[in-house]
Amino acid sequence: MTRKAGTADLPLHGGRVPPWLATRMARLGTVTTQAIVHHYGRDEFVRRLANPFWFQSFGAVMGMDWHSSGITTSVLGALKRGLAPLQYELGIHVCGGRGRHSRQTPAELTALGDRLSLDGAGLAQTSRLVAKVDSAAVQDGFDLYLHGFIITDDGKWTVVQQGMDGERGLARRYHWLSEGLTSFIDSPHSAIEGASQGTIVNLADRRASASRQAQLDLLATWSPDRIAQEVAKLSPAENRPGAEPDQPLLPHLTMPMHHDVGPENVVSRRLQSALAVAVDRGPTDFPDLLMTPGVGARTIQSLAMVAEVVHGAPCRFSDPARFAFAHGGKDRHPFPVPLKVYDETIRVLKSAVRQAKLGRDEELGAIRRLDEQARQLEHIVQGPSTEAIIAGEFAQSHALGGRSVFGWEPPPQSFGTSKPSTP
Repeated sequence: MTRKAGTADLPLHGGRVPPWLATRMARLGTVTTQAIVHHYGRDEFVRRLANPFWFQSFGAVMGMDWHSSGITTSVLGALKRGLAPLQYELGIHVCGGRGRHSRQTPAELTALGDRLSLDGAGLAQTSRLVAKVDSAAVQDGFDLYLHGFIITDDGKWTVVQQGMDGERGLARRYHWLSEGLTSFIDSPHSAIEGASQGTIVNLADRRASASRQAQLDLLATWSPDRIAQEVAKLSPAENRPGAEPDQPLLPHLTMPMHHDVGPENVVSRRLQSALAVAVDRGPTDFPDLLMTPGVGARTIQSLAMVAEVVHGAPCRFSDPARFAFAHGGKDRHPFPVPLKVYDETIRVLKSAVRQAKLGRDEELGAIRRLDEQARQLEHIVQGPSTEAIIAGEFAQSHALGGRSVFGWEPPPQSFGTSKPSTP
C-alpha cells in the first residue's frame, strides 16, 4: 500500500502571488524539477510531490509564505506554467488547479491520454474518484477547492488536493501517490495534512470495509425510518466496548498561525551550515567550479538550500521554515525577497542544467557537492542566531533588491545609504 507521510496544520490565506514573484517561481520550479529529473528520474520527482514536508519546503524556497495554505496553489500553478513548454521533453504533465481549473482536470487527462497512448478515460475516472474520496468518504470538515494531478508519460501520478474550513481559517492538504496503490477505498492516501479537530469519519480507511458493506446492506433491507431509529440508539464510539482505536498517528508538521519565523521554527545548525559553506568556501571555490566569476556568498547560500531540495533525504525537510532563508517571503517574512539573489540563483541553475544536457555535469556536480559540504559542516558549525541572521538580511535587503507585496525595500536609516553588493 502507499506510505503515509504525515500531517500538518495550514493557516488558510487568501490573496494572489504578485506577477514579479509568480514568474520567478515558475522559472525556479522548472529548473529545480529539471535537476531532480536529471539526477534521480521523473518517478522520483512524482514521489517527492507526494511528501508533504518536501512539498512545503519546495514552496518556501521559492519565496512563498513559508507556513500558509497558499503554497499549495502557488507551487502547482508555478509548475503548470513552467513545465508546460517542457512537458513532452521531461515526460511530466501538470493538470488541474484551483476552482474552475480543478473541474477541467478530467478533460485535460482525457486529451493527454490520447496524445500519450494512455487510458485517458481511466485517468479521468481516477481524478473523479480521488476527489470523491476526499470530499465524501473522508468527512473531516474541509471543502475541496483545489485538485492538481501530476502524471508522467508512463502513467505514474501524484494528486495534491486541498480543502478549506473557512470558519476556523484552516486548510487541509491531501497527497496521493499511484505507486503501490491497489484500492481507492482501503487507506489510499500518501499523506493528509491539516489541523487535528477530533475524530474523523474516514470511510476510505481499510478498517472501514465492514462499515461500507454494512451501509450497503442496510440501504437494501431497512427502511429510512428504521435506520434513523437505530442511529438514535447508538452511544458515542469511545464508550463502546471493543471499539476500534483511532487511526495510527502520523508524523505531524505544525504550520503556526504567525507569519514571523522564530528559532523554534528552524533547525538552527542546518541553517548555520548553509551560511558557513557560503562564507567559508563559496567565494574562493564555488564560482571557479561553476565558471561564473562574481557570484557572491549570498547567492551560494541560496544555492545550498536549493541543492538540499534537489538532493536532501526526506528527514531533511522537518523544518520547512528554514528554506525561506533562501529567498525570503513575499510578505517580508522572514525577510523581503532579494530579487538580485533570486535571479542569480536561477541563472546559475539554468546554466548548470543546460551544460548537463550537453553531457557536461561539472556545474550540476558542483551544486551537489555544495549540499554535501553543508551537511558535513552541520555537526561542527557555530554561527549567528536565527534573529541575527534575519536582522542581517533586513540590513542588506535594499542592496539586494528586496521586494515584497508592500513594495521595494527602502535603505535602512540606521545604516545610511548602502552600495549595491554582489548577490
